[in-house]
Amino acid sequence: MNHGTTHAVPTVAVIIPYYQRQAGILRKAVASALAQRGEHRLTIIIVDDASPVSARSELDGLPADQRERIVVIERPNAGPAAARNTGLRALPAGTDFVAFLDSDDEWIPEHLQRALTALGQGHDFYFSDHYQLNQTVSAFRRAGRIDPARHPALAGADALYAYQGDMFDQILSGNIIGTSTVVYRHAPLSTLRFREEFVYAGEDYLFWLELSQRTSRIAFSARCECVYGAGVNIFSGSGWGSKTSLLRLHHEMKFQRALSRLFDLSAPQRQANLASVRRLRRSFVADLLHRVLHRQEVSPALLGRHCKVDPQTFLYALPLAVGIALRRERGK
Repeated sequence: MNHGTTHAVPTVAVIIPYYQRQAGILRKAVASALAQRGEHRLTIIIVDDASPVSARSELDGLPADQRERIVVIERPNAGPAAARNTGLRALPAGTDFVAFLDSDDEWIPEHLQRALTALGQGHDFYFSDHYQLNQTVSAFRRAGRIDPARHPALAGADALYAYQGDMFDQILSGNIIGTSTVVYRHAPLSTLRFREEFVYAGEDYLFWLELSQRTSRIAFSARCECVYGAGVNIFSGSGWGSKTSLLRLHHEMKFQRALSRLFDLSAPQRQANLASVRRLRRSFVADLLHRVLHRQEVSPALLGRHCKVDPQTFLYALPLAVGIALRRERGK
């Protein structure tokens, strides 16, 4: 099979950013990568982002023939974007394809085989359907934002398609790309990097947006090729008024404000972006006032950072506070 490379056997580098507090999680992800079927040469690059459970301890006991396919890089903690970039800088010479796998996720055995089948038909970027945490309905079906029947089928395997449409707009209006399902051709996208200033939200979306501006040769699979796990996630349980909800809203705002700065948005895209910014302003102020009224801790440093990201947020504080006070008065 021709994979569009200069090698008889394509080389694939799997980048796993790693930070976990529970033993055994990474080992499952690595096992799923090592179990991949098909003809390819595999290197697994694990970037230990100062994980409480070290990557090396997770790999103890692996057979030598498996261990020699794994590279572990240890670095100070800086978040998943910096960890993935560390992996990208450490790619072996001649790497044909790059795949991402988060340390708490697992691939089905055919994932890379199917990706290489699609990429070998002239595509640069590949992603697939997947199961999000504790879900039995796939991400594509739950979101309802992509209909495989509207895209040309590819040969070589079932449920492979050539993406047709504006992927940039698709990501903005409703992202369908799961990071742990991504495989891409390295050569035409070798300078692409994650934006490390986005530590907790948006770094993956921005990567896909930039990628979609560099290539339109995109393929996808309607089969679920990855199952997401329950590893470390600082925003787990971060609903309104929770301990981390204000931090989550701050990072969502940082991402939305960056979109209009980094990309030339169309008029409808600018309108949608502005609507998201306004919604986040209201939510941030409402969450902040909730904390003040209930005497919960508020980080002055976070407020300072948020003021730099979106000073207008705080213009909402007074009218919203008055509205809350009036509603309380009417309720007496």
